[in-house]
Amino acid sequence: MSTYKKLLPLSLAMLACALLFISCAAGNSDNASTTATTTVTPPTTQTLALVPRPQKILDLMKARGEQDQAQPTVKIVSPAKDAVITGSKVEVKLDLSGDLKGYMPHKDPATGKGNHIHVILDNQPYEAYYELGQPFELRNVVAGKHTLRVFPSRPWHESYKDEGAFQMVTFTVKGGGDAAKPTTTNSGQTMANNNSSPAATPAPREGKDYAASTAGEVDSAKPLLTYSRPKGEYKDADADPIMIDFWLTGAKLKGDGGDYRVRYIVDDDDPKFIDKWEPIWLSGWINGKHTVRLELLDKDGKPVENGGYNTTSREITVVKP
Repeated sequence: MSTYKKLLPLSLAMLACALLFISCAAGNSDNASTTATTTVTPPTTQTLALVPRPQKILDLMKARGEQDQAQPTVKIVSPAKDAVITGSKVEVKLDLSGDLKGYMPHKDPATGKGNHIHVILDNQPYEAYYELGQPFELRNVVAGKHTLRVFPSRPWHESYKDEGAFQMVTFTVKGGGDAAKPTTTNSGQTMANNNSSPAATPAPREGKDYAASTAGEVDSAKPLLTYSRPKGEYKDADADPIMIDFWLTGAKLKGDGGDYRVRYIVDDDDPKFIDKWEPIWLSGWINGKHTVRLELLDKDGKPVENGGYNTTSREITVVKP
């Protein structure tokens, strides 16, 4: 009996230790299970690939009949070459002619799209000009020398590349833009003006209130690359693939029998090259902001300088569901 009394406390102590060990082991098992099933999603990497012209574009081309075989010719009526303009607003007037095959700039009210002219002040991103019956207004243009480049485009912003489609003039503004003036939208509607009372306003003209810029020292006799697309925000179905397009004067690319190449760089990716003057489509974009740079290179692979316009970068935003 005394032996039993002596062993009882020892047995109870050993039982308590065993229970404690099992409890700890179970706890460690839970932690091990959590560690094994919880994973950290690695950041998405972007791998872009060249793809053919999208089917939706092919369908649009088919529906447009002969328009994509048109050879539109654009003439800048105003501002005239080397014009001197007093004030910050410059009216752009264009004349459209050539073998149009039904091509005519106009925005469809239902879709907000249509044929249009790309209007580029200095080396800023283009603005779309739809209704040639009224001038396109360059607003708040700062004093100094400026370039204006224009060329016709399709509803999906692919440019026409026939001879005579591209025009450029240089002009000078005296007086220039004033940051205290009312802020306007791209359609010309006043967003804010603390200096005037409410009043009826006429229908706004197409145009834009421009950020400050001046012309580069561009020589029209030298090769010139004009960046067109991509630009702005791409959402949903328009976010993949995305088109790269540009205008080229005074140079032929290697694939067209010349010596030049266009180098494009997306973000920090390796450089890629375009050897034929035609748009390309890239697929594989991820959500977020991206930088696209286009450069014109000579036969030795060196950038061709012309007023700073032959190397141009744009920031775009991709928003996918």
